This record gives sequence, C-alpha cells and structure tokens, in this order.
Amino acid sequence: MSEKTGLFLRRWMLLISMSLGVGLSMLLFYVPGLASIEAPWHEFAHRMQPVLVGVMLFLQFNVTAPSDLGLHRWHVRILLLQALLFTVAAAVCIALPRGGVPSLLFECAMLCFICPTASASGVITSKIGGSLQQGMAYLLLSDMLATLLIPVIIPLVHPSEVHSYLQRLWIIGQRVFAILVLPCALAWLIRFFLPGLQRWLARYTGWAFYVWGICLMLAMYLATHSLLSSGTSIWTAFLIAAVAMLSCVLQFWLGRRLTRRQGDAERITAGQVLGQKNTGFLIWLGLGFMTPVTSVVGGFYALWQNLINSWELQHTKIIDKH
Repeated sequence: MSEKTGLFLRRWMLLISMSLGVGLSMLLFYVPGLASIEAPWHEFAHRMQPVLVGVMLFLQFNVTAPSDLGLHRWHVRILLLQALLFTVAAAVCIALPRGGVPSLLFECAMLCFICPTASASGVITSKIGGSLQQGMAYLLLSDMLATLLIPVIIPLVHPSEVHSYLQRLWIIGQRVFAILVLPCALAWLIRFFLPGLQRWLARYTGWAFYVWGICLMLAMYLATHSLLSSGTSIWTAFLIAAVAMLSCVLQFWLGRRLTRRQGDAERITAGQVLGQKNTGFLIWLGLGFMTPVTSVVGGFYALWQNLINSWELQHTKIIDKH
C-alpha cells in the first residue's frame, strides 16, 4: 500500500465504513429482490463482528504490557463520573411514569452513560496523540463497572422476575469475558512465553485500524437494521437521535474538561474513553434488559461518535507509529 493511499484511508476510513454499513442495510431492507440475501448476511455480520473486535483488541494488547495498565488518578475521576451519570439518569427514570416518551428517552441516556468504552478507542486515541496504554487500562475498568453496576440498577428501572442479580452478572460477564478477557489473556501469554512471536506481531499493530474499519461497517449495518426493524416512529427516532447526540457530545467534552490540567495525551485519552462507546454492547443491552426500542440509541450513538472521530482525524496530525 502506498503512503498516499494509507493516508487517505486513515483520514476517510470511518466515513467510508459508516456509509457502506448504512447503505448496505438500507439496500437489503428495501429492495425486495435481495430478501433472500438479508437473513444470511445479517447472521454473518452478527457473528463476525465480535470475532473482529477480538482480533483488534488482541493486536492492541500485544503491545500493552501488564505493567502499562497502571491506575491513574484521572481514571478514578472519569469512572466515578460515568457511574454518577448512569445513576442519575436511572433515578429520573424511576421517578417518571413508566411507558411514556420521557421515560424512554432517559432509559436511552442510561445506556449511553453506562456503556463500556469501545474496543476501538485505543486505535483512534493513538492516532490523534493520546495514550494507547492508558486507554486500554480504562477499557478494562469501564467493562468491570458495567458488569457490576448494570445488574444492580437495571432491575430498579425494569423490574423482572426472570433473572436474579447473579444471573444478570453471569450473562454480562460471559460477554465481557469472550470479547475482552480472552484476547488480553492470549496476547499476554504470547508476550511471556513466545517473545519472538510477540515482537513479530507488534509490527502489525497498525492493522487494528483497518480491522476497525470492517468492524464499523458491520456495526453500522447492524445498528441501521435494528432501527429499520424496530417500527419506531419518525418523531420518536428523532428524539432518540437527539438524546444520543447530547450524551455523546457531553461525554467527549466532560472527559477532556475534567483532565484539562493534565498533559495533552491524558486529556485526549480521557475524552476518547468516556465518549467512545461499545455500541454493539449498547444495542445488546437494550434488547436484552431494557425496552427493545432503546436499542435504537446504539445506532445513533455510533453515528455521532464516529462523526466526531472522523472530525478529529481530519483536524489532528495523525500519528502512526506502526
């Protein structure tokens, strides 16, 4: 790949992937002759996305030693802020009459706030001058926060006799383990027992960005499919989109604001890890534990966060160490 082509892809990858994902979903949904293709493609996208996320995380953990994942003071501040935003939104939901649009919108905000950091946050963070290692450390922390807090708070908003706290903890923990813990464990086993292989794999860390491009295309396809299949009215969809936009911009801004006295790398990293969310997890959480229509917010959040990331890539000197 030429340097010119690589630079073009690094600057425009997000917009290209988003356009392909949304366009493909609308094409398969609205063109009758393609109905026979939609079901197998949807199944493929659903199964393939977590596999690619695991590959992307493996490439990042491969260049992140356990000693690099130290706890920083700003980690604690951002983590407490994320828990506070989620808890406040949940308290408002509990106070509002159930079934109304205001309650639905605050449920959407809840999901946006508690959703763990996106697996690709380190990819973008390292490109725009942030710290990959500090971002990966917060990725682990945010997944632990979501795993422990969601089973406590969600039943207060949506009482259910189907799952106990331990059952919810097990269900969420299984998903986190498969997508996050396994790639981390494999990368570190290779680091300690096959250092030669680890050094060779480190040459391909930059490929994580292109894997993310494919992941993003599949994520936008699944998010758009969720929106089109939900039967949500245009007005409700507009309000959910507005909640997703406000939640997204607020978290990117708060992350940078709370670390404004830190170095540039910490400020950039904090904004990314708080604002960039694992929208696949968000959609799954809405479908499995909340009102199914709340899953639509994941698609809109993916749109807004990637528009912000695309803007950052356009207006920041891209750093490419690999």
